[in-house]
Amino acid sequence: MRHLLLLIPGALLLSTLSLRAADPVTEITITTDKTQFIYDIKEFTVKAGTKVKITLVAPQGAIPQPHNLVIIKPGKDAAVIQGAMGMMADPQGLAKGYVPESQDVVAHTKLINPGETDVLEVEIPAVAGDYPYLCTFPGHFAIMKGVMKVIE
Repeated sequence: MRHLLLLIPGALLLSTLSLRAADPVTEITITTDKTQFIYDIKEFTVKAGTKVKITLVAPQGAIPQPHNLVIIKPGKDAAVIQGAMGMMADPQGLAKGYVPESQDVVAHTKLINPGETDVLEVEIPAVAGDYPYLCTFPGHFAIMKGVMKVIE
C-alpha cells in the first residue's frame, strides 16, 4: 500500500508534465540579399497567440552593411520609421540598433553584419492583422520590408 501511494503522486506528476508540453513554435529563416537591401521572404503567416522563432541571416560576402528585422504593430510603420530616422542624430543610435523605444515595436533583432545571424523568439500578438517588418538601419526601410500576417 505504501508503494502504491508513492506511485500515484509520481503518476500525477508525469501526467501534469505531459499536459504542459511545449507550445508549437513556427520557425522561419529570413535571409538578407547579398547585393540588394531586401529580405528573401516578403510575407509569412502565423496564428494569433502562438510563438514564432525567426532566424535572420546576413550571408557572408554581402554588401558590408548591417541589417536588422523590426516587427511593428499594424499601421504604425511610419511612426517607427520616423523614430528610427530621428536616431541618426543620436550618438547612441548605432548602439541602439536604430530601433526607437516605442510601444509600436512588437519585437526586433539586433543589427547584424555579413556572416552573422540573430534569432528572435516572439509571442505572436492575439490580435489578427498585418504586422509590417523592416530594417531600421538608415535608408534601408524604404525597400527592405515585409509583412507578418497574423490570422485567427
